[in-house]
Amino acid sequence: MTPRHLPLHDGWTLSADSAVPVGLPTGGVPATVPGCVHTDLLAAGLIDDPYLDDNETRLGWIGRTDWTYSTTFEWSDDGHAFTDLCFDGLDTVAAVRLNGTEVGTTANQHRGYRFPVRQLLHEGPNTLAVRFTAPYTYAEALRDKLGDRPGAYTEPYNFIRKMACNFGWDWGPTLVTSGIWRPVALESWTGPRLASVKVLGDVDDAGAPRLAVTLDVERDAPGELSGSVEVLGASAVFITSRDEHHVSVTLPVPDAEPWWPHSHGEQPLYDVTVRLGDEVAWTGRTGFRAVTLEREAFRISVNGEPVFVRGVNWIPDDCFPARITRQRVADRLDQALAAGVNLIRVWGGGLYESDDFYELCDEKGLLVWQDFPFACAAYPEEQPLYDEVAAEVRENLVRLAPHPSLVLWCGNNENLEGHADWGWQEKLEGRTWGHGYYHELLPALCAETDPTRPYWPGSPYSASPELPPNDPALGTVHLWEVWNRVDYRHYADTAHRFVAEFGFQGPPAYATLRRAVSGELAPDAPLLAHHQKADDGATKLLRGLGDHLPQPGDFDDWHWLTQLNQARAVAFGIRHFRSHTPYCMGAIVWQLNDCWPVVSWAAVDGDGRRKPLWYALREAYADRLMAVRDGALHLVNDSAHAWDGTLRLTRRSLDGTVLAEETAEVTTAPRDITRVPLPASVAEPDDSTREVLVAELGEQRRIEFYEEDTRVELPPARYEATVTQGDESGIGYRVTVTARTLLRDLALFPDRLDPAAEVDDLLITLLPGESAVLHVTGAVLEAPEALCSQPVLRCVNDAVHA
Repeated sequence: MTPRHLPLHDGWTLSADSAVPVGLPTGGVPATVPGCVHTDLLAAGLIDDPYLDDNETRLGWIGRTDWTYSTTFEWSDDGHAFTDLCFDGLDTVAAVRLNGTEVGTTANQHRGYRFPVRQLLHEGPNTLAVRFTAPYTYAEALRDKLGDRPGAYTEPYNFIRKMACNFGWDWGPTLVTSGIWRPVALESWTGPRLASVKVLGDVDDAGAPRLAVTLDVERDAPGELSGSVEVLGASAVFITSRDEHHVSVTLPVPDAEPWWPHSHGEQPLYDVTVRLGDEVAWTGRTGFRAVTLEREAFRISVNGEPVFVRGVNWIPDDCFPARITRQRVADRLDQALAAGVNLIRVWGGGLYESDDFYELCDEKGLLVWQDFPFACAAYPEEQPLYDEVAAEVRENLVRLAPHPSLVLWCGNNENLEGHADWGWQEKLEGRTWGHGYYHELLPALCAETDPTRPYWPGSPYSASPELPPNDPALGTVHLWEVWNRVDYRHYADTAHRFVAEFGFQGPPAYATLRRAVSGELAPDAPLLAHHQKADDGATKLLRGLGDHLPQPGDFDDWHWLTQLNQARAVAFGIRHFRSHTPYCMGAIVWQLNDCWPVVSWAAVDGDGRRKPLWYALREAYADRLMAVRDGALHLVNDSAHAWDGTLRLTRRSLDGTVLAEETAEVTTAPRDITRVPLPASVAEPDDSTREVLVAELGEQRRIEFYEEDTRVELPPARYEATVTQGDESGIGYRVTVTARTLLRDLALFPDRLDPAAEVDDLLITLLPGESAVLHVTGAVLEAPEALCSQPVLRCVNDAVHA
């Protein structure tokens, strides 16, 4: 008998269980499921948008209020023996009542719940209510019971299994949610039912693809059960005994092609079908690849080939995850892909992401490093938290197992470092802090449930609990001296094995700021300051300009120069790290995305607009890269083909005159690096303030200045700029800039004219006589000629001579 699936997403209302400071109508307001309290109150017009101005500060009461979601639905007997009430996600502490009877309680956002309810249903209307206890009430009570634990913030996020960054972070607002955040349905069934399906696609020791499937079967009565697993023409039949509930099947899939990250090959995916008897009981997709990790070097290999990780860190793309559509995830991942990224690290202060996220990473060839949800705090190991952690980990290990993109499980973010280096041990006074999770529970569950992927206890980590966790010679490091205390040139002081976090702040796009801040746009404006969450962030932004760029005189210069400095700082770090390949085998930028409009480390801002950092990433993460370090030019070739040709090195005056020239025939093998010592004629300028080094190899060019911009005698910018309606496709605008003087980091910001407008390239340095063509799309402009004037068209020369 075919199971019945009845979604329960209609007719919900939201009500508060106590007095609240808004005019909540008697009987509540309409609620959207999936959703949360904040978005329902926003839709009802009872609160202002928490992402705008400083509205967030007036909404703290929401996370301290108990709420009830209720609905009435029609049900009729469908002839099945069993009916379960299934919640894919409840946020977070809830009691569920059906027709007045409590059917279960929950306390974990990171897992689903299934309650048998057949005996409580009746013909006609049925009432369903979910009462949420305020997250603060639960977390603070548990903190009082178990004893406080240190962390990066004073909020009690480590005492509740909930998205930690809900409680605020140094880039995010404090918006503590409650709600039915993932789908809910009634599922009716008779006979055997697949309670869980674990699918692992990998290769055997001989490199042959194989599929391992583990089934947990729930039945209404004992009896022999047969079924099959099918993939790509291969199949295996299983027969269980009368009382058997656990089935494991492994079958070779000789015709399957290997799955690769996009930087190394194709991404074939194959449909898997599981049948119980003759009925299709489960379908899904998987791919086949082998993953290994060399622990001390932290070198990830896929199908036996080491992969230099060109990564970005991922945070939840919205404080209210139910609003995130598959298309929005695809757009964000496409932005990562277009920037040359080959790995996404899902950071531990967020969530196990949606099925959409991992499916899209499979399709696009983006590797995934998945942190378990622990971040920047000591976490109690006592009950009820311990069992909740075990349950969520088991569920998500199985849920995510089919995805070939997922290549690493990581125990936590910065908790090992916190315990070792942040003064936690004295504050803990012997209380638990997470060691039992990261070194015992999590690795045991991974080994039992998912032996195809490596497990790493945390990041940063140096491959042994006996060693300092942030050792550059072992494992992973997080580099936060830059940004917090020292200049970004400090990146070049050390060779690291793998940099899992590093970054620099910059403001979002102008259009994003203008939408989020209704008042004056000035660096010290209070409403703008509210969209800067980092400790002393405004000061660090200006201090970070150092001797690289001049101090800004007004808001437009502040916005341009701090965005540019962010791009330069991160690109400098990446060039240094990649120049140390293969000793260094990865860099993961903090961060790809934002969850709201904010001054932050992101390359793509909270409205989805690309910042100058994104364009710098695209160049720094290209397959082929030139990097000048320690008196040599390093040719980095992370492609499948040799990079050869005539290398031309010239030392030029700022007016373009060639002062010295050297050439050499060079060849860099695939996935290799060549170090070319710089001859003295080009390495040593006659006047470092008036000369540049230009390296050219094929289509690649790198212009290096001998001094920082504040000491370079940059000329006042002179150029001709023209705008033509329609590019090669007949849409948008074609902006042609021809330099009459050297132009340093030419940039175009069309969103200043229309929020929908975007440009295809940015941060272009032109020598005198050279031209650049920029394509603007996405909007019809009232005055396209404004694309040729400040502050829409900028270069560093303008700021130096302001």
